[in-house]
Amino acid sequence: MLQTIQEEIFYPSSDGEPLAESYSHLNAILTTLAVLKQYLSGRQATVLADQFMYYAQGFPRLRVAPDVMVIFDVAPGGRDNYKIWQEGQVPKVIFEITSEGTKNQDLEFKKTLYEQLGVYEYWLFDPRGEWIKEQLKGYRLEDDTYRLIRDGRSEPLQLRLVVEGEIIGFYRENNGEKLLIPDELVQALQEKNAQLQATEQRLAEMEAKLQQYQERFGELPE
Repeated sequence: MLQTIQEEIFYPSSDGEPLAESYSHLNAILTTLAVLKQYLSGRQATVLADQFMYYAQGFPRLRVAPDVMVIFDVAPGGRDNYKIWQEGQVPKVIFEITSEGTKNQDLEFKKTLYEQLGVYEYWLFDPRGEWIKEQLKGYRLEDDTYRLIRDGRSEPLQLRLVVEGEIIGFYRENNGEKLLIPDELVQALQEKNAQLQATEQRLAEMEAKLQQYQERFGELPE
């Protein structure tokens, strides 16, 4: 009987609210999502943005929608919503793109909730610096309590986080390489194509000169 009741419970995937309160916040969310999805591609992990996370089976009102959450040891790909009891994993890292208007909820309710759920790292990013002077602040669980992260690195992601204007820059710890954002990926691809075209042009010029030499002097000696 209990199982039948549980199956009939509806867990919405949307509340009709906008994704973000400003372009700065939206850009920070989508950029973080894109960079981390690319970084974790091919691994047993998923990255979700602004989707309901349900944390109490049978109670659909007990939910929260992290701006970006990273979950390891689950099947890759998107979900309409995330139910902890179905997936069997709590998010390892959560990012909230915060503002003066969401400060209290992000710093009090969500921080307490994520701490109780066992979210290992919780990052607050204030793209406009409205209440976090340094714009980025992180917490990591130590003895079931959040402690301030002072070295700017994410242990689960093995990345160093750096404020770059109104977005977070991510750098690999092992070699310092930056994870390119979509615009930078496009630029890098364009530069690579330009280099390839230049190389092909040089090869064509060398072949033309070689052909001219052969026509004048014959085959090159072996």
